[in-house]
Amino acid sequence: MANAAHSHNGHDSHDAGHGSVKSYAIGFILSVILTLIPFGLVMYPTLPKSITLMIVVAFAVIQVLVHLVYFLHLDRSAAQRNNVIAFVFAAIVIVLLVGLSLWIMFSIHTFMMAK
Repeated sequence: MANAAHSHNGHDSHDAGHGSVKSYAIGFILSVILTLIPFGLVMYPTLPKSITLMIVVAFAVIQVLVHLVYFLHLDRSAAQRNNVIAFVFAAIVIVLLVGLSLWIMFSIHTFMMAK
């Protein structure tokens, strides 16, 4: 009876494709490269701070995309549509929550410190 309850393995009951060792290795190598380049730009400053900041943010966005594709396996296939919609909704909520919170804090600071 106990075996019947546990006969379904969580890994066998879905069709979501898991990555191969090759795709994980590619994702890992890209992640390391996308981390080391901005780290080097910050540790050995040769560019103006504003340009360095833009480059670091650009590499961060690219790295998020690498993680979504190579580790979370999000793509444009029909099977992943619900996952992509859930991710986009969560990202919008997080951006709104953080952005509006910062806006409120800056407004409070401006109005409280006004002379």
